[in-house]
Amino acid sequence: MGIRVLVIEDDAEIADFVVRGLREEGYTVEHAADGIDGGHALARGGWDVVVLDWWLPGADGLALLRRLRQAGDATPVLFLTARDAVSDRVRGLDAGADDYLCKPFDYEELLARVRALSRRQAGAVSNVLAHADVRVDLATHRVERAGNRLDLTAKEYALLVFFLRHPGEVLSRTRIYERVWEERYDGVSNTLEFHVMQLRKALESRGGRLIHTLRGRGYLLAEHPGGEGENA
Repeated sequence: MGIRVLVIEDDAEIADFVVRGLREEGYTVEHAADGIDGGHALARGGWDVVVLDWWLPGADGLALLRRLRQAGDATPVLFLTARDAVSDRVRGLDAGADDYLCKPFDYEELLARVRALSRRQAGAVSNVLAHADVRVDLATHRVERAGNRLDLTAKEYALLVFFLRHPGEVLSRTRIYERVWEERYDGVSNTLEFHVMQLRKALESRGGRLIHTLRGRGYLLAEHPGGEGENA
């Protein structure tokens, strides 16, 4: 859902700080704590931005970066390192890094650089999701309905993006919860229902219902639920 960021960082405190911050901004984030797991995650592909530490156990960031570029993968990479010498920055950029940030760093600066790289990546592909009169710009996180801007929380935004990626498809509660919350669904929590309700309120402040509840099946994004049997 939304922009997918891979953070490869072995320092647990820094990783937790970065991952939590990016998720609060509405990004979908995965973390790898060493060069081995990071290499596997890079090989899977599908990332919009990679935040990559230089010093990693297993395989260092410079080696991972070179391997990524040799494979023809142009995913934007923000290189993190405690090395601040010009020669080190040059090595990182020559290896294929798109940007470079020295530790310690300010989170707001990291976030701004991730936004800039995601906009660059979105420019090469589609950066807009739309259905009916709803439009989401994945690079800027701007949400509109009928030309009116909507202010959503990070979780409401992530939910909407997931629905927009699957229009007309019946989505089970389990599937939505495990993809958007990235946790196993216990079948009891009403967290999903609450956030769907809040998202509906925001959307319906500017138009008719688009997210429909299907009894015993889940949710459907559509202008009309057809014969699916909505239970609002």
